Amino acid sequence: MKSASVRGCAHGLAVGVLLAASVVDVLYAGNDGASVLPPANPVWPTLAVVLVGLAAVLWPAGRRPEWLTPQLRTAVPALASALLTAASLLVREEVVVGPGEIMILLTLLFIAVRHCPPRWVVVCGVLDAGALLTLPVRGDVTLSSDVMGLEIIGLLLVGLVAGLAGYLRSMDYRRTVAVTETRRSERLAIAADLHDFVAHHVTGILVQTQVARLMTTTRPQDQQQELDPVLAGIERAATEALASMRRTVGVLRDTGPEAADRRPVGDLAGIAELIEGFATPGQQVVLRRDPAVSDRLPHEVQAAAFRVVQEALTNIRRHAADALHIEVRLRDDTGRLEVSVADDGRGGTRLPAAAHGGGFGLVGLKERVNALGGDLTAGPRGGAGWQVRAVFPVRKS
Repeated sequence: MKSASVRGCAHGLAVGVLLAASVVDVLYAGNDGASVLPPANPVWPTLAVVLVGLAAVLWPAGRRPEWLTPQLRTAVPALASALLTAASLLVREEVVVGPGEIMILLTLLFIAVRHCPPRWVVVCGVLDAGALLTLPVRGDVTLSSDVMGLEIIGLLLVGLVAGLAGYLRSMDYRRTVAVTETRRSERLAIAADLHDFVAHHVTGILVQTQVARLMTTTRPQDQQQELDPVLAGIERAATEALASMRRTVGVLRDTGPEAADRRPVGDLAGIAELIEGFATPGQQVVLRRDPAVSDRLPHEVQAAAFRVVQEALTNIRRHAADALHIEVRLRDDTGRLEVSVADDGRGGTRLPAAAHGGGFGLVGLKERVNALGGDLTAGPRGGAGWQVRAVFPVRKS
């Protein structure tokens, strides 16, 4: 908290100094009386260059439009400054250069070297450095000793700023590589655990279920009709669990054959399939989907909606296995996707305590929904039962 406050104070001080220096530029231009176009009001060219530069430097990051890229921010003010220099040389009239334009061009040089895409770094950096180094010759083509001295100082400033920005860019790259490697190692460790332990136990469930189905063939016909659908459901669930784990391991290892195949599985169409295989004997699961809900929603929203339904149904199986009626709703709420899962259970379950989970499912789900700008709520319904409700802001892709 203290370091953030210090950074905020330093940022405010820097902005204040830059604005004050820019005001000095305009005052210099007004007092100098230079007649660069428009001749009736010589302060306007300098004011225009300073305003363009300030907009590029001070435009808040959270409010910048997408088209205002780092390369555009750094190139346009440099070109404006260079055009003013060229105009002063054409009319052979000296334009006084103030500290504001110098500070703006140095700041833009820093931004260009540190933040521009690799193929634009050199172009934007040269533009900013060139605009800065030509400032001393505005209207003075004699290249006097004073001008040469200012050029040397300009070269030193360019070297210092570009060197600092390049160093910080290299540190950012090293940090990104270190974080990427750490995440990859963690993902590989998780993938190994899934493959070696979880998949092993699920495979055991699948094999034992298949054996049990074979054993029921020796039982009377009425017992076969009762047991076989239950065992078939267990076999199908185990098979789907293994397939999901294989896909998850592929995502974690990043070794899938196609980029699309590596995406986490789950969309609005998959919700219907999820519900079909969920109900146990005596349960009714109903899907009510608003016709206004489109299949063209962004994949990340569809995947999150799928996870909401999946987690809610899993919690019903863990904590409310006595539920008789379960209702899943997909509704278009004035441009937002509303997903809700409600049951009438009273908390009866025969699952062992170890299978109840640690309460982290809804926590992780809430974080996922919030990351998409949505909201997740879960709580008891009026009378009996529980409801999970998520709302997502959506844009059709």
